[in-house]
Amino acid sequence: MKFGKRIKEQIQESLPEWRDKFLRYKELKNLISSPAPAESIFVGLLNAEIDKFNAFFVEQEEDFIIHHKELQYRIQRLVEKCGDNEEMFRLEIGEIRKDIVNFHGEMVLLVNYSNINYTGLAKILKKYDKRRGGGIRSPFIQKVLHQPFFKTDLVSRLVREWETTMDAVFPATVAEEGYERSAAVTSAAAGEGIFRNTVAALLTMREMRRGSSTYSAFSLPPLNISDSDLVLRSVHLSSPIPIP
Repeated sequence: MKFGKRIKEQIQESLPEWRDKFLRYKELKNLISSPAPAESIFVGLLNAEIDKFNAFFVEQEEDFIIHHKELQYRIQRLVEKCGDNEEMFRLEIGEIRKDIVNFHGEMVLLVNYSNINYTGLAKILKKYDKRRGGGIRSPFIQKVLHQPFFKTDLVSRLVREWETTMDAVFPATVAEEGYERSAAVTSAAAGEGIFRNTVAALLTMREMRRGSSTYSAFSLPPLNISDSDLVLRSVHLSSPIPIP
């Protein structure tokens, strides 16, 4: 799939309030195809895009840290309230379950946001260098690698922590319980569109980060085995429908 189509799909599959935060890939591509602007103007436009990414990413990351602590507190309070009463716990965990699944989904979408915008910058810089015969791609990408929006370690760690929490808090020990859990999770997430968007983001990340014959120094690294397992397990936790 051509990248222009991929980023357009990702924008549509993201949350509505996120859609104007992505790279203006088509506009930049059209700009390169027209009588090309001075290098300083083009770089200035890309720097403005990076500022936009950073502001949005940092804001979301800060919100996630707060939400992470709030959810941990709610679960701890519920555990203390229910004690050994498993039936009471099962009845009252429903609302927290919805929030956890949606929270997990938004964090996955933010990691995908970082991936898709980095890839878009690398591709648009390649097109610019090819058109102008310049060499701005490599130094610009080196700068990008140190930007807040590119550094997803914290969010990725939170994603893994909540994967573990979902396994612990929502165990499926028998087939009937597993079906009930999966259906409830799907219903909770689908209400706000998080379920569909998260699955699309997970599969896109796996595709974009897969090693291939076109892999270069500017590509995102391939997913390692644990990351690949995370993708598949995340989809499984969120959906009763098998994902190929």
